Amino acid sequence: MIKMNTLPFNVDLDTIPILKELNKANNSIGELKGIMNLLPNPNIILSLLAVGESKDSSAIENIITTYEDIYKEMITKKPISKAAKEVNNYKKAIEIGFKELDEKGFISTNSLVNIQGVIEPNKGGIRKLPGTVIKNMDTGEIVHTPPQSESEIRELLKNLEDYINGKNIYDPLIQLALIHFQFESIHPFYDGNGRTGRILNILYLVNQNKIKQPILYLSKYIIENKNEYYDLLRLCNDEIENITKFVLYILKGIHNTSKYTISMIMRINDLIDLTRESMKVRLSDIYSDEIILHMFSYLYTKNEFFRKKLKISRPTATKYLRALVKEGFLVSEKVGKEVIYKNVQLFNIFE
Repeated sequence: MIKMNTLPFNVDLDTIPILKELNKANNSIGELKGIMNLLPNPNIILSLLAVGESKDSSAIENIITTYEDIYKEMITKKPISKAAKEVNNYKKAIEIGFKELDEKGFISTNSLVNIQGVIEPNKGGIRKLPGTVIKNMDTGEIVHTPPQSESEIRELLKNLEDYINGKNIYDPLIQLALIHFQFESIHPFYDGNGRTGRILNILYLVNQNKIKQPILYLSKYIIENKNEYYDLLRLCNDEIENITKFVLYILKGIHNTSKYTISMIMRINDLIDLTRESMKVRLSDIYSDEIILHMFSYLYTKNEFFRKKLKISRPTATKYLRALVKEGFLVSEKVGKEVIYKNVQLFNIFE
């Protein structure tokens, strides 16, 4: 078996097409950061984007579920479906990844192992047995056979870790493409490699100060251009000179995703403003900015969350929720013995 290339690759990435795409990607990220700085409470957007990423990243691996099932499992703490559970595991893995990054200040192989262990609790740890291949999840075609021995996997991961935390050769957005390609090509785990690699993307961008918060997730772009993604993995592993094409793919993804995220943020922000003005007129007796912020932090809520967040009694929370349902700001739904409340307008933006 041919040994994998180690980083840094001996390929010139200072080409005019790459520099043009890099400029566009950096400009769109700058615009996205500016939009986030204008928001009164960025945590609302961060929470919603994390759920959207968890759903999209899982969908790349053919783990398909709905926002309804994800949130129902999240807030009722009861099993809704296997897919919803896996998506919520991914969201927990994002949180653990950022907690470890904040504590350590760097990205380690151990952190990636911990992230994967949350994503796939029954298939945790670096591969020890041969037989793993990378397939196009749509066609079943084998696009790459990664290293098979544990010793080679660990050597490549050490090389990758050193590269991630070492001195930048290129702009971090170019580095991101190289790191993502290499991690997916190593494919160090039995399962959960794609999802772990996509969390690594966002950790790296934050660690390199390209963004301050986890707001730029590439899964939606990858799932919309999935066949090109797998074709490029194959081409680059056949001939490393093709890595220029993968870098262009990722830079375009960063630009497109930034623009999409900006549009999503603006739509949510406009909806918050409209709801705020409408509530002031129709529910002036209970209106507060705290209620608005809570309603838009989740697609679903329930009495317990409502009263804890607003620091109010159960009867008062019940009164507020009934009023919000009556005026059409929320829709109630019974799940088992619990009543949960959906922000339909916000839900429609995501759907």
